[in-house]
Amino acid sequence: MTPFLAIVAVLGVSASGPLMAGIAAPAFAIAFWRNAAATVLIAPVAVARSRAELSRLGRRHWMATALAGTALAAHFATWVSALKLTSVAAATALVAAQIVWVVLYDRMRGVRLAPLVVLGLGLAVAGVLVVTGVDFALSSRALAGDALAVAGGFFAAVYLVAGQSVRTRLSTTGYTVACYGICALILGVLCVATGTDLTGFSTRTWLLIAAVTVSAQLLGHSLLNHLLAVMSPIVISLLLLLEVPCAALLAGVFLGQSPAWGVYLGLAMILAGLAVVTSQRPPPSPVQAD
Repeated sequence: MTPFLAIVAVLGVSASGPLMAGIAAPAFAIAFWRNAAATVLIAPVAVARSRAELSRLGRRHWMATALAGTALAAHFATWVSALKLTSVAAATALVAAQIVWVVLYDRMRGVRLAPLVVLGLGLAVAGVLVVTGVDFALSSRALAGDALAVAGGFFAAVYLVAGQSVRTRLSTTGYTVACYGICALILGVLCVATGTDLTGFSTRTWLLIAAVTVSAQLLGHSLLNHLLAVMSPIVISLLLLLEVPCAALLAGVFLGQSPAWGVYLGLAMILAGLAVVTSQRPPPSPVQAD
């Protein structure tokens, strides 16, 4: 059963990029509805199972949760915008480089980097330069999308780092509903401030938004959180790297996106570098059992 759930989880998160790239709605609106819908769906379970632990959460951990939710909102705002400007393959690979930012944060805290980690970082950064270099030669629009994807990876890293201490106090359900709720609130305010339409979409658009919510939020990320109970964090991290080629394949099939050969070379370099870095990272602190 575990291998089957792992396959479903990887396919779920892999479908996120191609689905959102094909949705005929503003990027901010897609990001808002994806998180708002997931919050509404998870909230009844959180009220039943996690109300006590949420009430016991201290001020410091609530601040960390707020930071994580804010970073998650910034991640979705930049990454979904990137999918509208550059290829799914490039956007997914550049966002997956979030582990690079996490490792750099560790270095700033004085954590010594193993030689293999430095090698992996160098290879991943070189791959990013290859991808962005190819897109720079193609169009400034794609290059802007690449920059937004890199920003999305940075905010995803902030989300991960900020949530580490909170996950020692909250179960997956409690932490998820808190972060998604804060994220949806911030994205809603952003949509209002920028005059982004949140309604008036076609039936097909609403169905695709629902598909993103189910595949990426509920099946993808939720199953990965569940698998942490039976699989090591390193294996989970390596599984997430499979999102890059899977998303590129799905985008080629359903969106007809065929990036230049240089992009595929950059993708391979990023994947190889991230695999080395991920395999050398120490396991995280124990998390609250579900």
